[in-house]
Parts: sequence; C-alpha cells; structure tokens
Amino acid sequence: MAFDPAIQRKIMGQFATGVTVVTTGGKAGLHGLTANAVASLSLDPPLVLVAVDKKSHSLDYFKVNRCFAVNILRLDQEDISRRFAASGPKIFTGLSILSIVTGAPILANCLAYVDCRVVEILPGGDHEIFVGEIVSGDLHGGQPLLYHAGKYRRLAD
Repeated sequence: MAFDPAIQRKIMGQFATGVTVVTTGGKAGLHGLTANAVASLSLDPPLVLVAVDKKSHSLDYFKVNRCFAVNILRLDQEDISRRFAASGPKIFTGLSILSIVTGAPILANCLAYVDCRVVEILPGGDHEIFVGEIVSGDLHGGQPLLYHAGKYRRLAD
C-alpha cells in the first residue's frame, strides 16, 4: 500500500523552510512561482535544484527558457510570495527587477539570489527537477521569510 500523500504533506510541513520565488525569462517569456522545494546541491560545481510540479503552468516556461533565478525572500516580502503562489499568469508589475546573466528576473530587494543556467532536468515523481549551475549570486541581508506548518513565520531571537 502506498504512503498517504496527505500524511506526507503534514509530516513534511513540519520542516521549516525559507521562502523563495523562482523566476525565469527568455524565449517563453517571464514567469515565476513561489517554491520551497529548493536546495543547494553541490559546491563544486556550484549547483542548486528546484522541483516544479508537472501540472504547473510554469513548467514549460522553465523548460524553454533553460534558466532560473532563486530569489530568497525577506520577512517583509510575504505579499510577493503570495502573488507568485497564486495560479495563473504571473504579474511582475510594480516589482524592481534586475537581469544579471541568464535573463531570469532577479527581485532587486530580496534577501539573496542565485542566477542559474539549467544543466539537467530529471524526473521526480509528479515533479520535474531542474538542476541549475549558479553563474551569479549575491546577498543583501535582512531577516528571512519562513514557512512552517502551513503558515508564514519569522525567526525568534
């Protein structure tokens, strides 16, 4: 018998994560999504991974554009997280955006970012796993926006 996905969701929801908006730009156009299925994969070479649901409207944008930026959100950017978590077209209006190397939009005021070229796309159950080589990145400081047990959270001192 397969493990119950609802129980898996509750269990994994206990793993507190940072909140990111993963963006892409290129031939397919600008797009983005809020994601916590993001991880540092390797330091040499510098690789990160992002998992995108196969049913997501975003999937084809990432496949065609072959690049992405992981924008790590600050505590005061919950509204941006909610904007990119909503289904349908993604609106970049009103956001300060930079283009560094790949053409993936960088949120100018995020906590930190990495700009990546896709080097591999792997199957991962009901997701596609995009492995990206970091070609640029920077950090700006501040407090991170966190997600735990279905709610946005903050660090305690």
